Amino acid sequence: MPNIYQRLLFPLAARLDAERVHDLTVAFLAQLSRSPAACALLARLLARPAPSLAVERLGLRFRSPLGLAAGFDKNAVAVPALGALGFGHLEVGTVTPRPQPGNPRPRVFRLPADEALVNAMGFPSRGAAAVAANLRRWQPRRTGSELVHVPLAANLGKNKDTPLARAWEDYASGLAALYPYADYFVVNISSPNTAGLRDLHAAALLEELGAALAERRAALAGPAGRVKPLLLKLSPDLTPQQRASTLAAAREGPWAGLVVGNTTVRRAGLHTSRPDLPGGVSGRPLFARTLTWIAELRRELPPGWMLIAVGGVFDADGVWQLLLAGADLVQAYTGFVYRGPLFAARVNADLAERVAALGAPSLDAALREARAVAGARALVAVS
Repeated sequence: MPNIYQRLLFPLAARLDAERVHDLTVAFLAQLSRSPAACALLARLLARPAPSLAVERLGLRFRSPLGLAAGFDKNAVAVPALGALGFGHLEVGTVTPRPQPGNPRPRVFRLPADEALVNAMGFPSRGAAAVAANLRRWQPRRTGSELVHVPLAANLGKNKDTPLARAWEDYASGLAALYPYADYFVVNISSPNTAGLRDLHAAALLEELGAALAERRAALAGPAGRVKPLLLKLSPDLTPQQRASTLAAAREGPWAGLVVGNTTVRRAGLHTSRPDLPGGVSGRPLFARTLTWIAELRRELPPGWMLIAVGGVFDADGVWQLLLAGADLVQAYTGFVYRGPLFAARVNADLAERVAALGAPSLDAALREARAVAGARALVAVS
């Protein structure tokens, strides 16, 4: 089936506009999501990761470490169907407080030779109220086979016409609208497709944003409510100096961890020479950089901080490498596009085989064993 998709279906779809295919796919999954029976059947086939893959993070149980990154289901219209495909968590959005169309089309482009995409979407969103209504509709389904132990994250952004000095208001507004329905929140300051957005990495603006969200979250949680985690999504294009400054400011904020990273504006190393295309690159070209970032950040950050790796994941080996480097969870988007509907189920099956081959009772135990072996080899090599 994966070969049929890659050899036949994807090449046929590649003849059409990339965003048009995406819209049709999401519309189909949204229609499928309306049928609990269909989603339950699909989940019995694909959403059955081995119990050994379950992990506890952020006070939540994830049935597998592989999740779907933000950008695929921007408006939370296809949550049950995506859960039925086997993902261990789903991140919806990016959600802006008010509806906005995003940047002009065409704005999504395929680079098949690189197994990459270029997108210049600019946060097209139906707005926080519409996304909240969709998430509310799926709440009764959260205990079903397709969504049990599949935490939902909401990716928050700002509207294009909101001045940077008041960006914190947009993020606080989105948090308030979606707070009852998401399990944790990802604050997106890293997209290259909204002018000035990446300036929010600057220490002063990031500290202001963190303080505003901490205050709004405390009010939303109430005296006896659950304080839901806030994660910060970083740009992969930060210089070492920018990263050091951003991390210093983040340590002073309300953040429970980081999502690393987003699309890159860099074009070096691509087989496809299209410097005219606007936007950021996602997919396989980002993997090496994501792996390096995760390893470095795990050494730099407090041990309790969450790290979610996203960028260039196409198979179980990529997931394993990122987890071994220090990621708590891994997300994919472009790999899902290129590998098709069985992507998550196949990755989960291969991960479970790897854990079983190591004779470990769980993924976490297998990773501890693998890290210990790698550490011992490193010591031998040094000596």
